[in-house]
Amino acid sequence: MNKYAKITMDGLVNNNATFKLVLGTCATLGMSATALGGLGMGLSVTIVLLLSNVIISLLRKVIPSTVRIPAFVVIIATLVTLLRMFLYKFLPDLYDTMGVFLPLIVVNCLILGRAEAFSSKQPVLDSAIDGVASGLGFTLALTVMGIIRELLGSGSFFGIKLWDFTIGFFTNSAGAFFVYGICIALFVFITNRVELCLNAKHMQALRVPKEPLPDVTETAQKEEA
Repeated sequence: MNKYAKITMDGLVNNNATFKLVLGTCATLGMSATALGGLGMGLSVTIVLLLSNVIISLLRKVIPSTVRIPAFVVIIATLVTLLRMFLYKFLPDLYDTMGVFLPLIVVNCLILGRAEAFSSKQPVLDSAIDGVASGLGFTLALTVMGIIRELLGSGSFFGIKLWDFTIGFFTNSAGAFFVYGICIALFVFITNRVELCLNAKHMQALRVPKEPLPDVTETAQKEEA
């Protein structure tokens, strides 16, 4: 696996922000009531994460280490403000749906964490790939939770009504915590099983007996005869 594939897999699966590192929990619980809300929040975080990673990577040798965290917050806050202005102008419905969780992207642990742990130390391309992968991993997690909660709680899929039977429990905060816990458990179980299977295949490949080398002396004697 090359470097870029590893960065991508880490962001999507191995270090998934929602199901593995449990980052951005407020946005996860608040915006996963519907599939559209989860998708909108995830893509918004992905855009901010990508741009902040690129900018911080470009400025990593300029920003003094003593003020790096305040500098990161200023960069992220500026990007979030521009995003809010864009959504307010062109996507007002999504802007209203996200509500207070949109400005809270500034203090999202995922964005600040990737800035501190990765983009402030890595080249621009690596940081961009990390931002996209981590953001998409976050987006997929919120969207999956949103689909589950919307189907069970509202009987709809991305706003399209499918049936009348609903379970109100999944539309409230307790339902959000329940679905979140189930998703984390399933994600960890599946990824651990896949990792065990891959390790078992690797060990099995190492134990395959090699073909014995031909006996040089025996071959020479046959040739002389």
